[in-house]
Amino acid sequence: MRVVVVGAGYAGTIAANRLAKKVPDAGITVINPRLDFVERVRLHEQIAGTGQAATPLASMLRAGINSRVGTVDTIGDGCVTLEDGASLGFDYLFLAVGSTVVPMPGTVPVGTWEGAEQARTGLAELSAGAAVTVIGGGLTGIETASELAGARPDLHVRLVGPSIAASLSPGAQQRVCSGLERLGVEVVEDVVVEVAVGSGRGDSVARLRSGAEFVSDLTLWAVLASIPDLAARSGLEVNSAGRVVVDEFLRSGNDARIFAVGDCAAVSGARLSCATAAPQGAHAADNLARIVKGRKPEPYSMGYVGQALSLGRKDGLVQASRRDDTVRRLYIAGRAAAVAKEGVSRYAKYGSRTANYAWMPGAK
Repeated sequence: MRVVVVGAGYAGTIAANRLAKKVPDAGITVINPRLDFVERVRLHEQIAGTGQAATPLASMLRAGINSRVGTVDTIGDGCVTLEDGASLGFDYLFLAVGSTVVPMPGTVPVGTWEGAEQARTGLAELSAGAAVTVIGGGLTGIETASELAGARPDLHVRLVGPSIAASLSPGAQQRVCSGLERLGVEVVEDVVVEVAVGSGRGDSVARLRSGAEFVSDLTLWAVLASIPDLAARSGLEVNSAGRVVVDEFLRSGNDARIFAVGDCAAVSGARLSCATAAPQGAHAADNLARIVKGRKPEPYSMGYVGQALSLGRKDGLVQASRRDDTVRRLYIAGRAAAVAKEGVSRYAKYGSRTANYAWMPGAK
């Protein structure tokens, strides 16, 4: 049995390892654009120089799994074609290309490895007193701004978004804002409509919906909202956001040989996170193992327990939630939350590497 896994993030890596563990004689090939497994949840640490986000992919995959560096151009009838013209046949395929970033012109994206490396280089070139603007008031923007402020207190760090930490409870939002204030981060609740100067460095001028303007030496884009068009380009059924339409077993709606997992899959109630990607990758692998052994696949079910974010190295916040991802009033903050967030990040990587991963079933 030939199995191709497209993408080696949390979903793709755990799917490959879990299937290899349960079906040892499967011929599995992982196709990834780079030689490394990238912990997306640590890209803000990579930028600030406080941590490492990349691990050699070879050390993340079980023995016997083949890996190939490349980018898939199209998925055809039992065959994938790479951008270099090479092709690879499959009996089953896991599509795990995740999400990507389409930055505003004049900014550097922080949600991709390449963008994070560009941001890290740009940050290292800044002298004391320089201004850095992070655009995006979600958890990615908050973590980026706080990590930079903690690592480089000599810089003026600004966070801009229409709202700050909107996915959290009101009390947790206030705690996040007070944590940012303690770090010296300037918070601006507004919408950036344009950033002049195309390189994203050196006197970039951000113009806000309110009419205000400010100048930055480095402008970072921390909004994650785009899905690669590989599925749509290949003729798979996708929803309006470009995510693959899947059945209850995580199989493509128009090709049962293809499982779609992670950010690129249209699973009702799912949000973009490693907490979503890993369970989907593991469950899809389990279902393929069931099919190979002549058993029926099982419906996917997953419930959330909360959200975790860091506010620099010594502070953080963990927001409790119901299984349907609606937030509760309960949250913890401070050093305990920072330790918990680090544990979550380590568990996500551990689960992808070992294929040992457990999750809460969804609400009935």
